[in-house]
Amino acid sequence: MERSPAARTAPLTALRELVELADQDGHLTEAAAALGIPQSTMSRRIHALERHLGVPLIVPRGRAIGLTTAALDLVDGVRTPLREIDAALIDSAEAADPEHGTIRFGFPLTMGAGEVPDLLAAFNRDHPGIRLDLKQAHGAELVDDLQRGVLDLAIIIPPPPEVPHEIVANQSIVAAVPADHRLADRAEVTVAQLAEEEFISTPATYNLRELTDRWCESAGFVPQVKIEVTEFSTIREFVGRGMGVALIPRAVRPMGSIAEVGLRGPGYVREIALCTAVRRPSRVVQRLRDFVAEWDLGR
Repeated sequence: MERSPAARTAPLTALRELVELADQDGHLTEAAAALGIPQSTMSRRIHALERHLGVPLIVPRGRAIGLTTAALDLVDGVRTPLREIDAALIDSAEAADPEHGTIRFGFPLTMGAGEVPDLLAAFNRDHPGIRLDLKQAHGAELVDDLQRGVLDLAIIIPPPPEVPHEIVANQSIVAAVPADHRLADRAEVTVAQLAEEEFISTPATYNLRELTDRWCESAGFVPQVKIEVTEFSTIREFVGRGMGVALIPRAVRPMGSIAEVGLRGPGYVREIALCTAVRRPSRVVQRLRDFVAEWDLGR
């Protein structure tokens, strides 16, 4: 018998639990723990959802649970609407006092010194009642957290097409060389002038490493990457000790042991994106969103 539209409307709680089960790769115990509910309750609700929809959603898979194609399609379809609903509910709850609440904010591993701490310290001074739950991670992980609703807002480089975002700044890239290097007193250099140097760079999966490899290859050589480090501050420390050169953003606080030399030619910049989990964030999240947009992250 054909179900009515009302009968086909699935309970929100069970849908959220199905999404969490998918995020936990079918491990019911972990999914229930993440939601703070008994495993038996979660299992009962998902089985009730199966009966409600009239389609199988889960199948046994060793020690875990396998999600059917119908379940995975359902998760893909409801994930974003559920985040939008949750954001709307939070916004309603915060309406009476938009200066208190919690923002889950992420930013890249490479922006942990200078720019982002300065920004967040200033925001905290202006909005002391808003709690910041911070996460520093690789860009791909931040995108995944936004898509799963684990983060509300994140700064990501380069702009990810998978999530809503706006470009808030451009980050200039310079050549960092030891203070006593032969090129240290130059106003500008070409990338080709670094062809014989040993490089210190981020790992191959990082955007700046991809750009470094691309720029060097365009200049006619493959960079000799001697050391791979995730943190720009550590890269600068190694450059200052004469262990190599690097193509990195200009430091917020210059170091006396290194010289930052401009790169001759266009295109040595990266776009900084401010990304959101939903199209219309809550008004507390919007406080930080507006603050970041007005802050000069590229300075």
